[in-house]
Amino acid sequence: MKASLVSPCKHDRTVTDPESGEIICRSCGLVISDRIQESRPEWRAFNSQESDDRARTGIPSSLARHDMGLSTVIARTDKDASGRQIEGVMKTTMDRLRAWDFRTQAHSPTDRNLRQAFSELDRLKDKLSLSDAVIEKTAYIYRKAQERGLVRGRTISATLGAALYIAIRETGMSRTLKDIAETSNVKRKDLARMYRLVVMELDLKIPMIDPMKCIARVASKSGLSEKTKRHAMNIMQDVVKEGMSAGKDPMGLAASVLYMASLETGENRTQTDIADAAGVTEVTVRNRYKNLRGRLDALAN
Repeated sequence: MKASLVSPCKHDRTVTDPESGEIICRSCGLVISDRIQESRPEWRAFNSQESDDRARTGIPSSLARHDMGLSTVIARTDKDASGRQIEGVMKTTMDRLRAWDFRTQAHSPTDRNLRQAFSELDRLKDKLSLSDAVIEKTAYIYRKAQERGLVRGRTISATLGAALYIAIRETGMSRTLKDIAETSNVKRKDLARMYRLVVMELDLKIPMIDPMKCIARVASKSGLSEKTKRHAMNIMQDVVKEGMSAGKDPMGLAASVLYMASLETGENRTQTDIADAAGVTEVTVRNRYKNLRGRLDALAN
């Protein structure tokens, strides 16, 4: 007989026992209900690894997959759902179905384009050590560029590299156009041209590169000490405050400031060493250094 949900003692303080499925009054001990709905899984997990292994959810949806991770896949296994071996005839049938399933997932040129682009994006992620946030942002920009027809007549690598550089700029990572060009095997000139086209067509507002991050990167690659790096950051604050950084390449500016700081701290680093670490020419470091030195001395006097 089903018990009433109202306790005879008129108290509403109850305790739910999930093991027995009962709702019990805390005052008199009466079992108010013995048929609560079970919302927990029927299996038990004793650590986080077991819980993850037994979860029924698949991979999360992602813009960096041509189907956003929503399509089904026929697994490459020779066992059925109960773990029994599949017979030879059925295995051949499943192999044929798996092949047709793979082909039908990219039935349009757009899907095939996205599959090739995001396969290359996954490779760039490993080579450049990029975060998932940058990859998702890159996939979003690439999809927008494809909708506008910017990919037609142009290489996938150049368009993807431009979208990746835009995502890196928007997220504030310290990766240069030269790094992406070397990794994606695209000329820097072609990559820069495609970057300007995507920015103009999509009407994007790209933030400026933080020169402080450039200082940290160049100092690390050139092996400068923490003292020199901190001193260079102090100089860079004065440079930015006085408006000397406007229109200057952040990497070249960071290299010249680091060279200036190394001279003042007594570290022996040549202009060539710092220029190579920053990916700029020695002439750029020399000219930037002379310009900054003269203006900073003028301000000090």
